Amino acid sequence: LEMGTRGTVTAASGFNPEADAQKLRAAMKGAGTDEKAIIQVLVHRSIAQRQFIKEAFKQLFGKDLADELRSELSGNFEKVVLGLLMLLPVYDAYELKNAVKGAGTDERCLIEILASRTCAEIQAIKATYSKEYGRSLEDDICGDTSGMFQRVLVSLLTAGRDESSVVNEVQAMKDAKDIFEAGEGRWGTDEAAFLTVLCVRNRKHLLRVFEAYKSISGRDIEDSIKREMSGNLEDIFLAIVQCIKNKPAFFAEQLYKSMKGMGTTDSILIRIMVSRAEIDMIDIKMEFAKKYGKTLHSFIKGDTSGDYRAILLELCGGEK
Repeated sequence: LEMGTRGTVTAASGFNPEADAQKLRAAMKGAGTDEKAIIQVLVHRSIAQRQFIKEAFKQLFGKDLADELRSELSGNFEKVVLGLLMLLPVYDAYELKNAVKGAGTDERCLIEILASRTCAEIQAIKATYSKEYGRSLEDDICGDTSGMFQRVLVSLLTAGRDESSVVNEVQAMKDAKDIFEAGEGRWGTDEAAFLTVLCVRNRKHLLRVFEAYKSISGRDIEDSIKREMSGNLEDIFLAIVQCIKNKPAFFAEQLYKSMKGMGTTDSILIRIMVSRAEIDMIDIKMEFAKKYGKTLHSFIKGDTSGDYRAILLELCGGEK
């Protein structure tokens, strides 16, 4: 699907970058900041249009829009606004950089981005990462992870998944049998067999493998992964399977987990709302309501507050 077809955020008609730049400047001049004006301009423009606003702003005022906003805003609201100004591969590269820098590693971020992006998206992220940070994304991820988890990440980073829609029936049966014999069918688990199938085959072929797997083992592949594995490895294999089966449902579940219970994992909430707004947010909302019997809108409303809540609800687009 091309950008915008299933997004809540679409390009504005009658777009005038100079006028938008003026509005943003006015919103930041003087004593207070007019957050409502910032939300109205930025959320209701596409990512491509926001790039023109940044150019116009620099031209008209000799200042960098992101820097100006950074000095005016703070907290989670600032994070959303700055995310909206970035091209998608730039935003993903930035999130991955934050996931590996410093003391700990944010494995959930690595898993979410690398399991869900298309081959073309991963190629763009890698190129952007080296350009922005002068380092190789693979090197940085390898320096921060280990074992089979690292091997799965590296495999996804090669962006070598078959993208055809050819289903080889004989191979699908063999793949299903190989996974079964690597997991449920033996003592201990040979995770490499899962990697070879789950990170390499095309989506249509894998859907067939999952069907065949169920008829061989009597279980869903997800159930087997949960029984056979643990920790980050379990999480990344589950994410890959969920993204193959139904990507919007995968994001709906991540959003739900980021908000349910005590406290909110804002980093996840922000990343998904910003990165999917123009791609498949409409589908994510549908899957969310279907799975949890409540709207994403109502969840965000109940879990956030202030300008941060206001901008997320605009990105969510409507109560339904």
